Amino acid sequence: MIHPTAIIHPQAQVDPSVNVEAYAIIDAHVVIGPRCQVGPQVHLTGHTTIGADNWFHTGAVIGDAPQDLKYHGEPTRLRIGDSNIFREHVTVHRSNSLLEDTVIGSHCFLMALSHVGHNVRLGNHVIVANNALLGGHVVVDDRAFISANCMVHQFVRVGMLAMMQAGTAISLDLPPFLTAHGVNMICGLNTVGLRRAGYSPEVRLELKRLYHALFRSTGTRLKRVADARPLYTSAPAQQLLDFVAATKRGLCADTKRARFEITARTHTGATPSDDKTEG
Repeated sequence: MIHPTAIIHPQAQVDPSVNVEAYAIIDAHVVIGPRCQVGPQVHLTGHTTIGADNWFHTGAVIGDAPQDLKYHGEPTRLRIGDSNIFREHVTVHRSNSLLEDTVIGSHCFLMALSHVGHNVRLGNHVIVANNALLGGHVVVDDRAFISANCMVHQFVRVGMLAMMQAGTAISLDLPPFLTAHGVNMICGLNTVGLRRAGYSPEVRLELKRLYHALFRSTGTRLKRVADARPLYTSAPAQQLLDFVAATKRGLCADTKRARFEITARTHTGATPSDDKTEG
């Protein structure tokens, strides 16, 4: 089960059922649960705890030090759940502080060359496609889909079942169930994701109407939330409302509303409302 060229520190805790392939390196403070597959030239390091049935493909580097100038060698941690796939050359960094861990949930799929920065928290069933980059302290909720070549700025939150189209870059929060594209833009619901997750047509229709109320109507963000709460009462609708109300970083903007406001400003000189600052 362990290739003779693999290097495993005597203090590492590796379940006997783990398969370790050629030239892999497992350092002292790593704990690996049952039935994991550690591929060729994988490096597992740091205070990293790994659950069961994870698969690390060739060249993945998991648990290395955070890329943070404030970090000075503290024994910070990375925690990984069960049944995750880390494809070729994925990098996941441990946290920059003893007060907080980097956390990967369960059943996540991190595709080749993707990067998960320090203090990131991934939920369950998250997909991060090829070359996508997650900055430090990012939170990605369950079943979100981050497509290839996407960039997520540090401290941003991506909501449940949200989707980022390929090449998208966001520095503002992306609410649950929505689709992001371009730079800090949203263009409606993640309809395919909602359907695959079993959300009924009635719930999807309610979320579509709520989207228009929140992102294509006038008034401050909090007023839009307050006006919508008594009208949209399903659990997913309330989840979306809670996310929008709680954001501190600001929200990605609807494409059509942004175009309208740019046109209005051009013709009238008026200053459009701004979800990043308005109360």
